[in-house]
Amino acid sequence: MITNTLSTTLSPPVEETRYEEELARGLAAADEEAFAAIYRRWSSLVHTMATRLLGDAHEAEDVTQQVFLGAWHGRSGFRPERGPLGAWLVGITRRKTVDALAARTRRLTLIDSAAHDTAAGAEQVEAAPDRVLDRVLLVDALSRLPQQQREVLCMAFYEDLTQAQIAERTGMPLGTVKSHARRGLHRLRLVIEQSAAPGTGM
Repeated sequence: MITNTLSTTLSPPVEETRYEEELARGLAAADEEAFAAIYRRWSSLVHTMATRLLGDAHEAEDVTQQVFLGAWHGRSGFRPERGPLGAWLVGITRRKTVDALAARTRRLTLIDSAAHDTAAGAEQVEAAPDRVLDRVLLVDALSRLPQQQREVLCMAFYEDLTQAQIAERTGMPLGTVKSHARRGLHRLRLVIEQSAAPGTGM
């Protein structure tokens, strides 16, 4: 009797399960209304998960869009027998978040490399043309940042200071330092993405 009671308590309501199954069928059938309902139902969960993993709400917004675009374009890959729709979306979120973290690492590495090469005073002549172009664009983007954004990023890149240490040194509130860092990195990311886009390279 206790087992039956626990099973009833822990199992999702029948109506809820049927509704999720209907949404899954709608997704498979490329039903835009069903997809809109799926977005309303799970976008908050996806965004919260991405924010926790990335530590950046702005990047989490990008990942959330990528998750649902990926779900729409990859809808044929959903298999109900392997698990519920929500779990499938969580799996996509994990993969997209890993991709975002890897892209962030590549951006920071490229920015740091460009900055150090410029500080050293020379570009390597034998470097690949597209690599040189990337560095020129990044250095130019750094120079165009508002002064406070540029200072925050330089202290982070060159001196390996944490945001709390930057706030202490500059006297800025920690929230302001985080805002400058986020906005500065966002501008630099746009430069990288634009330079890597088809038709914009050399």
